[in-house]
Amino acid sequence: MTTTATTGSAGTYQPVPEDKFSFGLWTVGWQAVDVFGPATRPPMDPAYAVHKLAELGAWGVTFHDNDVFEFDADDQARDQALASFRKALDETGVVVPMVTTNLFGHPVFKDGGFTSNDRGVRRFALAKVARNLDLAAELGAKTFVMWGGREGAESAFAKDVGLALDRYREAVNRLADYVLEQGYDLRFAIEPKPNEPRGDILLPTIGHALAFIETLDHPEMVGLNPEVGHEEMAGLNFAAGIAQALWHGKLFHIDLNGQHGPRFDQDLRFGAGNLRGAFALVDLLETHGYDGPRHFDFKPPRTEDEAGVWASAAGCMRNYLVLRERAAAFRADPEVQAALEESGLGTLAEPTLAPGETLADVRAESHDIDTMAARGFGFERLDQLAMDHLLGIGRQSR
Repeated sequence: MTTTATTGSAGTYQPVPEDKFSFGLWTVGWQAVDVFGPATRPPMDPAYAVHKLAELGAWGVTFHDNDVFEFDADDQARDQALASFRKALDETGVVVPMVTTNLFGHPVFKDGGFTSNDRGVRRFALAKVARNLDLAAELGAKTFVMWGGREGAESAFAKDVGLALDRYREAVNRLADYVLEQGYDLRFAIEPKPNEPRGDILLPTIGHALAFIETLDHPEMVGLNPEVGHEEMAGLNFAAGIAQALWHGKLFHIDLNGQHGPRFDQDLRFGAGNLRGAFALVDLLETHGYDGPRHFDFKPPRTEDEAGVWASAAGCMRNYLVLRERAAAFRADPEVQAALEESGLGTLAEPTLAPGETLADVRAESHDIDTMAARGFGFERLDQLAMDHLLGIGRQSR
């Protein structure tokens, strides 16, 4: 992807549409309710949010169905809300790259949607998602995210996991069939999360979701929407998980935010929390051909008024642009290139067995164990060079 950020005299970074930065309506529109207290901010009109995001330089906006219209909205109220939202999209040129469905907020989903022990709830969930697929296609979205936040349990005795996965698979299969029947240009992306709001959520990590996808009727239609905070809640290396998702060809979408390790889901602005991890992630995305949305799924803290909301949103984009610039400088640095060569990283592209070789050839070979054991790989030097670039220390300063 071409670097499009511009550095002004004041050291500012201005996003442009080619950066493909997008935000969920539920991020800037979050009223800052938590389990310990009520809202600290008033509701935000979706059309207003679209205009403000456009002013900041965002390219896209995403939403759950009930971010735009109420859960119990009749057809007239639904159409009115959507008309206002569509008008804002037309006026700003902001696009809708992704849509998702709220199967977690209403009390009816307290035991999940697709995997509820109540068959009637499962049927209602399928109908709700199918209607939202129609809307996603109307708005030109290319990705439909599935976050199963309530698909899980607090007790091992409350849920038969095998049967629940059967129902999960049934739901995804039927919805994929529907997309094919309607001729929609849509792919599904599963969003893993280990816990919260349920004690244990089904498909908790990238690896779990990848394994599940291979059991589906149309695995080619289903990929991943991993989130920084979700994987780090499980104590995992997010960039490593994204690398595997790319290796599988399954990174359909990505949620960017910040997190301080394995605790509750913090949804900090991107770059806050694990900054080294964010640097590695941006380097990975920019050097491995990911061309999808850079989607921010964060929550401005309860301390912030509306001005703080927009400062937080702008900070997400700014931090990505800064890290992209740092990553490009890191890769272009001759000292880094020499350190990479010293580390032997390039030899990973070379097959361990040459064409025509067999395991018998390898077994017959003699190995200089002492020399190989004595070799240093120079990883610490390489890692410090990465740190130098992350901290903005140029070659001339070293």
